[in-house]
Amino acid sequence: MKKNLLVIVLLIGLHVYSLAQTTPTHAKKPTTSATSSKPSTAAVPKTASTASPTKKDGTPDMRYKSNKDAAKAAPATTHTKKDGTPDKRYKENKK
Repeated sequence: MKKNLLVIVLLIGLHVYSLAQTTPTHAKKPTTSATSSKPSTAAVPKTASTASPTKKDGTPDMRYKSNKDAAKAAPATTHTKKDGTPDKRYKENKK
């Protein structure tokens, strides 16, 4: 009797485990309709900061040449500390 109960529990457990590994065939992806709740991107005006390709978080996408060139072309003219004040260890800041 114990062996039969153990086999039944084992078979039910394996069946439940196998169902968890596959996606159900009746699950459907939501379809997009013409009246979507997302705001359209056409209404957002283009500004100078959004002219170059950016990632979703708004930082420049460095896969594009225009962003790489802009990063190389803007070196810091003076050395500054973390708080933004000039670093007096450098000659150009001692004036």
